[in-house]
Amino acid sequence: MNNNLPTVFVVDDDDAVRKSLRFLFKSLGLPADCYGTAQEFLAHYRPEQSGCLVLDVRMPGMSGLELQQELNVRGAMLPVIFITGHGDIPMAVEAMQHGAFDFLQKPFRDQDLIDRVQKALEKDSENRKAHRDVERLRRQFAELTPREHEVLQLLMAGKSNKVMAADLGLSQRTVEIHRARVMEKTGAHSVAQLVRMALDAGGTGAGAVNGNGTSAAK
Repeated sequence: MNNNLPTVFVVDDDDAVRKSLRFLFKSLGLPADCYGTAQEFLAHYRPEQSGCLVLDVRMPGMSGLELQQELNVRGAMLPVIFITGHGDIPMAVEAMQHGAFDFLQKPFRDQDLIDRVQKALEKDSENRKAHRDVERLRRQFAELTPREHEVLQLLMAGKSNKVMAADLGLSQRTVEIHRARVMEKTGAHSVAQLVRMALDAGGTGAGAVNGNGTSAAK
């Protein structure tokens, strides 16, 4: 697997299909890794590898749907494009309900698959960027002290510096200092932006943002 370039992963028990798709994608300059079974793919799968997955529905052993479910359990980000034979449409619909990116019914035109793969790769890139942004935000909020998390929680509740000082038993000047540090550490330029960033990081309060529920010390 190539860690630098998005890779098209193909999982299909038909050797002729694998060879054909490998040639198709490599002719477009896209790295392609092909596997004959779901188990073989899982043995080589790494979550950090970007790309998309072209997956057959019906395969011996673990089916395409079962592989999709396993990837969902693992929190995989790879967009999945199912390729289905005649009579597999109900299963394809089920796959879409479980988060599949798209599906194609066999036989399909090469260009139809290419179009879907290109869109899936764009989606994967967007998803990974959003994930990196959230992780960056979480790291920024994790740098706040317990007291700063308390100030953050009260800021998100719309409390003024005066009210926060009373609630926390601090001087208004001390609250202002904590508030300035919260803004500096998170890189927020306004309270509205700070609230949005905290929500994007996955929490609405001090305990939810830092994930430890630590009580603050003065």
